[in-house]
Amino acid sequence: MIKNIVFDMGKVLVDYVADASCRHFMTDEAQIREVCTSVFISPEWVLLDMGVIGEEEALERMLSRLSTDHAKEMAALCFWHWHEYNMWPMEGMGELVTALKERGLKIYLCSNASIRLLTCYKEVIPAIHLFDGVLFSAEVRCMKPQKEIYERLFTRFSLKPEECYFIDDQRLNIESAARCGMEGYVYDGDRKKLIVKLSQVLGLELG
Repeated sequence: MIKNIVFDMGKVLVDYVADASCRHFMTDEAQIREVCTSVFISPEWVLLDMGVIGEEEALERMLSRLSTDHAKEMAALCFWHWHEYNMWPMEGMGELVTALKERGLKIYLCSNASIRLLTCYKEVIPAIHLFDGVLFSAEVRCMKPQKEIYERLFTRFSLKPEECYFIDDQRLNIESAARCGMEGYVYDGDRKKLIVKLSQVLGLELG
């Protein structure tokens, strides 16, 4: 019996656009691409999510790839302010979380995210006050699809994998969670389809 719903964050509860902060501070398309690639589509971004590098060191490495002082200045600006521009709540997901909670489900978050999110996640995740637990990859120094992050989730919140249902936008993450005993659903952005699936899985009327 499913008692817990585990949500991913990006592209599930929260929309994320990597170059949004770049577009806020810059207009030149070539420079936007250069800065976005150096900062947000970089090895350091993954290392930040894994929690194995600090922000200052990550930024220093990112800036080293840029060719002009202006590009470096813009990259630093985008890096320190990305959380203000790159994320916003997905439409209707707060209502879904509320409906699940009202029907007795416990709600958890398991997301690949850097330590920065610990300072601001309450501002962007819909219905965050209803969540029973939050786990970010950088906290535990492992990330999806590694099995270790699911094991940390189960241990931290005393969950049984077979009583959890996972919603993530990446098939690889759903498959790795299933190997740990937690079944799930690959979310493609169609909230109506998700509600139908959850209604079937839970045996409840949600929509």
